[in-house]
Amino acid sequence: MMGARANIPLLVFALAIGLAFGCSSTPKQTAAGGKSPSGTDEQIFIGDTVEKNYDPNVIMKRAEAFFDKGEYAEALVEYQHFLDLHRVHALSSYAQFKIGMSYFKMSTSIDRDPAPITKAQDAFEKLMKEYPGSKYQAEAIEKIKACNDLMAQTYYFVGQFYYRRESYLAAAYRFESIVKKFPEMEVAPDALYYLALSYSELGANDWAHDRLVQLAQQYPTHKYQKESKILLAKVDAKLPPGTALAKAQPAPAASTAPGAADPKPAAVVAQAPTPPTAGALSTLPPLAQALTAVSTKATTLAPQVTLCRIGSWC
Repeated sequence: MMGARANIPLLVFALAIGLAFGCSSTPKQTAAGGKSPSGTDEQIFIGDTVEKNYDPNVIMKRAEAFFDKGEYAEALVEYQHFLDLHRVHALSSYAQFKIGMSYFKMSTSIDRDPAPITKAQDAFEKLMKEYPGSKYQAEAIEKIKACNDLMAQTYYFVGQFYYRRESYLAAAYRFESIVKKFPEMEVAPDALYYLALSYSELGANDWAHDRLVQLAQQYPTHKYQKESKILLAKVDAKLPPGTALAKAQPAPAASTAPGAADPKPAAVVAQAPTPPTAGALSTLPPLAQALTAVSTKATTLAPQVTLCRIGSWC
């Protein structure tokens, strides 16, 4: 009898442990209906069933939940998973649009890696190509313009970085990329002015002259009007006499009237010496013939050298 009484505390302890484990095996309900206070159905993240991996509604809910929480890398995986399985679904164009938006949200600032910006633009362009006329097309066009603006600002930021460090060739490459790829962006006239500055620092004054003239013609109200006029006078002073005037005025057309005098060429182009013929060689002494033949062969085999200026591709 005494032994039975002694085992009562042990039984009570075992019963308490069993109740504790039994309660912990019951899934927690964060709110009525299994939803968190934020409104996200947490059950879509639990388990690894076939339904939750392939059901389009469940995949889209997971993607939207990640996107709403700012977890854009995870959202990208789910949106792409949706498209891989349900390419012709009614929500497929929406999934493609949200892929672009996820990349766009991942681009934090112009001093960071621009890869998310380019990927966002590619995703929006893919939306317009594969789902033409979708209701997300207008917004996709606006986002593409925003991507172009961000890319232009990124190029300008990097160009300014190199210009301040006197790496003028690297700076000119970035500024010229803006002028060629994004001429309609707000930063384009500033880039064109700094491109002229970079060329001036490199000693390419004729290129600097051309860019300053282009700046005045395409962007007559740009903010560097005073500075560009001073720079134009500076680079023109370094050009050979008459070069700036020749650039500003078109060359007159040659007259073709009967009896008109042949126009004189502006410059005489040096011609390579014509190698002597076999008949001409035969009239020379034997030693002179040998020396002339060696000289002619050396001239023929000499490599043709093309002189290139800094910053040009020949």
